[in-house]
Amino acid sequence: MDFTQLSLYDQAILLFAALILFTSFIMLAQPRIVPLIHAFAWQGVLLAVTTTLVAYATDHPHLYISAGMTFALKALLIPWMLHRLAVRLKIHRDIEAVTYPSLTLLAGASLVVFSYYVAIPIVQLSALVARNAIAISIAIILLGMLMMITRKKAISQVVGFMSIENGLFFAAVVSTYGMPMVVELGVAFDVLVAAILFGVFFFQMRESIDSLDVDRLNRLREGDE
Repeated sequence: MDFTQLSLYDQAILLFAALILFTSFIMLAQPRIVPLIHAFAWQGVLLAVTTTLVAYATDHPHLYISAGMTFALKALLIPWMLHRLAVRLKIHRDIEAVTYPSLTLLAGASLVVFSYYVAIPIVQLSALVARNAIAISIAIILLGMLMMITRKKAISQVVGFMSIENGLFFAAVVSTYGMPMVVELGVAFDVLVAAILFGVFFFQMRESIDSLDVDRLNRLREGDE
């Protein structure tokens, strides 16, 4: 199917999917904590807008509720909680050293190519929108994993974890037009509880080792052995 044959709404969905993927690259390259949280919030905004477009284009009204929950939770509440934690822990002005930033971005680009390769079997089974959207959602998940691997600050790894959940949600919305509402409410509640628990973990970690660097935890464990 030619891209120009898609409807205006389908083209808009692909455009916003590309912007969501772009925010993943911004988070991967951003060394400052607060701009990193802001990039995560923008990814939540774009995810909510994309969900609204899918709801209108496919006539699935329950997706409007999902879009509202996504905006409230991932664009407002969780970023606000993370920002508040960063201020209270006095790390909001910190700059995290990213090891080999150019190689990290190159690895991210390679993961995007790999995601499209993985999505090739779907080509014969789906429309162009779902095909590209699934490849992008896989790329968002893999970029979130790459961020968790390459970052040392616990709060950056939590943002990477939340980005993985955004990729899974995006795949569910675009390919299956959303999960049952009970499941979505359960996932949203789990994400909110996880964000609260991560906050408690940050304070405990800061109180124990006076840092949020997970490498120091590894060194403590090696010292115990």
